[in-house]
Amino acid sequence: MEDFGQQLRRLRARAGLSQEGLSHAAGVSIRALADMERGRTRGPQRRTVQVLAEALGLNDDEAANLEKAAALGRPRPRTATGPAAPAVLALPRDIQDFTARVPPLARLLEMAQDADPNRPMVAVVAGQPGLGKTAFAVHAAHRLAPHFPDGQFALDLHGMDPEPTTPRDALARLLGSMGVPDAAIPAGTDDRAGLWRSVVGDRRVLLLLDNAVDESQVSPLLPGIGPSLTIVTSRHSLAGLESVHRSDLALLRREEAVELLTRIIGSERVQAEAQAARDLADLCGHLPLAVRIAGQRLLSRPHERLGKLVARLAAEGRRLDGLQAGSLRVRAAFALSYRQLPPESRTFLRRASLAAGADFSPETGALLAGLPYDEAVARAEELTDAGLLQSDAATERYRFHDLLKLYAAEQIAVEDGPEIRDAALDRAARWMLRRATAAALHFDAEHDRTAPRDAPTPHDDPGPDGAPTGREEARTWLEAERAQWLAALRRAHVTGRHREVLDTAEAMHWFSDLNQHWEQWVEVFQLSVDSARSLGSRREEAVHLNYLAWAYNLCVADPHAALTSADAALVAARDCRDGLQGGWALGYGAGAVHRLGRSEEAHARLREAADCLALQDSPQARLAELTILNSLGTLLRQVGRAAEALDIHRRSERICRAGIPGRTDELITLYHAVARQQIGNDLAALERWDEAEPPLRQALAAFEASQMPAWAGPARLDLGQVLSATGHPDARETLLAARDALAALKSPRQAEAATSLAVLDEAAA
Repeated sequence: MEDFGQQLRRLRARAGLSQEGLSHAAGVSIRALADMERGRTRGPQRRTVQVLAEALGLNDDEAANLEKAAALGRPRPRTATGPAAPAVLALPRDIQDFTARVPPLARLLEMAQDADPNRPMVAVVAGQPGLGKTAFAVHAAHRLAPHFPDGQFALDLHGMDPEPTTPRDALARLLGSMGVPDAAIPAGTDDRAGLWRSVVGDRRVLLLLDNAVDESQVSPLLPGIGPSLTIVTSRHSLAGLESVHRSDLALLRREEAVELLTRIIGSERVQAEAQAARDLADLCGHLPLAVRIAGQRLLSRPHERLGKLVARLAAEGRRLDGLQAGSLRVRAAFALSYRQLPPESRTFLRRASLAAGADFSPETGALLAGLPYDEAVARAEELTDAGLLQSDAATERYRFHDLLKLYAAEQIAVEDGPEIRDAALDRAARWMLRRATAAALHFDAEHDRTAPRDAPTPHDDPGPDGAPTGREEARTWLEAERAQWLAALRRAHVTGRHREVLDTAEAMHWFSDLNQHWEQWVEVFQLSVDSARSLGSRREEAVHLNYLAWAYNLCVADPHAALTSADAALVAARDCRDGLQGGWALGYGAGAVHRLGRSEEAHARLREAADCLALQDSPQARLAELTILNSLGTLLRQVGRAAEALDIHRRSERICRAGIPGRTDELITLYHAVARQQIGNDLAALERWDEAEPPLRQALAAFEASQMPAWAGPARLDLGQVLSATGHPDARETLLAARDALAALKSPRQAEAATSLAVLDEAAA
């Protein structure tokens, strides 16, 4: 009688198929087919035989004979009179609505097909709770099964249980499933591991080790040689396992999450409420477990609208309550990992959830948890390895999944209480505002010479060892920690620390000029206005109302609100007889009414502001006068009075050349550059192109030297337009650079740059 390999070879030849052709038709690797035909694989699994029979076009009798031959080659089950029958570690049922994960699945399939027959393959699927690691591994195992005809086995290692499966017990179950009698299984773990490696050494076996706790649990279970594949899932990274393939599962994309929802509840319900389905995916954080729970809940309630569940989940305090369906609960999935953490790591995790924004630094985590910096880094890395935090690819920053952050915040209420929570927030806020103030003062060109001795300086940073040492480092820190110091500013305002609010906002006003595209400046200066009012300081109220008017004008393009703030600043300035702030208020009000289309009123306000400031002899008044004159000249040019504008801007230049006592050369150079830019624009408006180019180049060079991208971008556009008018060969390159810089700044002038570039290209064509 023919054995399985002989039958297979004969049937393949009859069908006129090569091994490669049969491999392609059946989805079984060429190597696996060769092993079967040579008799190396004597008893492939039933599923493998079925796909081969279908590919060979066998009738029922022929398929039955092939299966019978395969069954004879499989390990024989034990008799009832012998030792207890082995536990069958069959693969769990595949999920029919499995969605997405195409690239990592394709990489696993490719790896299985190209494997070295003498080198067992190991794939690790690790990541945070709820990513669908087990579902992916099971689905992959079913897809890969035909490549491993000697058996597919799955073993839950119970890594999240209080007592995970020991390697010794796991090996006993694996050996039993391979037909090794109980009496033949050694007592010791090492001996069992050696026997396991011997049993599977020459077999094409697929092993799924689900829910592993650490490397020491997994290592003894891995085959040493041969053509096997082991897939390991774990919430921990298992970074200590060597020579393994890693399948990094990301969150689903929004469209993938909606697709999973569709496969669960049907396309009709999703199409009927398409936007609600997208909102539901977002509220689930695109986490597969959460989307599945939402889908299962809706499936059990066929008449419930998706919008109803969206409304329930929209309330953060009820979201985790809403994400449960029967025994499936997002909260329970997180709790398993949380309970396994050491006490110090649990503290760090829940306190870090108090951090504002999408991510946080170890510095912020240390402040909130009350830990030294180095220990905070260690805890953050430990939580990353445990799949509870995600680390940034380029910087030392960490982020929560939205739902896990809600869970961690719940644990604060349970384990810490409001007093400890408030103390952590206050501790972090005080430190953060001191660092933010010190960092922002690196950009205040007036600060060192005009501030009183007890005012904050860059040297007042609360963490001098890690403090930014210059403008570039300060800019990087302020941008990265924007959400944190803004939250700290809110906290200081709510808790009545109004002097801290004012000091921080005052320090920020120069830095804000570099980031005019940040809409948050409206909130910053509204908080400082409120704090000035709480302290009863009309002068500071006028100052910060002017900053607020600037923010409304330039950051959010709301001239109505800007005018309201500027007029309120003017009233406050007149109440306290502060001519400087009165001049600023008139200037900011002029900017607002000009944006509202009231050019004559804007012109009158600017004239009044210039006259008001000219009567004062303080250095601050001279700087304010320069700004007002530049604005006045710009307005005149825009209404077609370029010659008058040129006279005004030359007046500004004369003030700069004369110098301002008590002000640094660096600061005067900056104001002079603004005047030069406007002079260049005036000359361009008068079509004196050759004269316009030099002052614009000088202005651009000064802004770049001072690291003022918000000013350099527009100056580059002005220069590019002049070069375009003269047919200069650098025109296109200059306009391209201007367009990109203005787009990065989210400047409204980016459209103007694009138009200028298009006109130039059209003319060239």
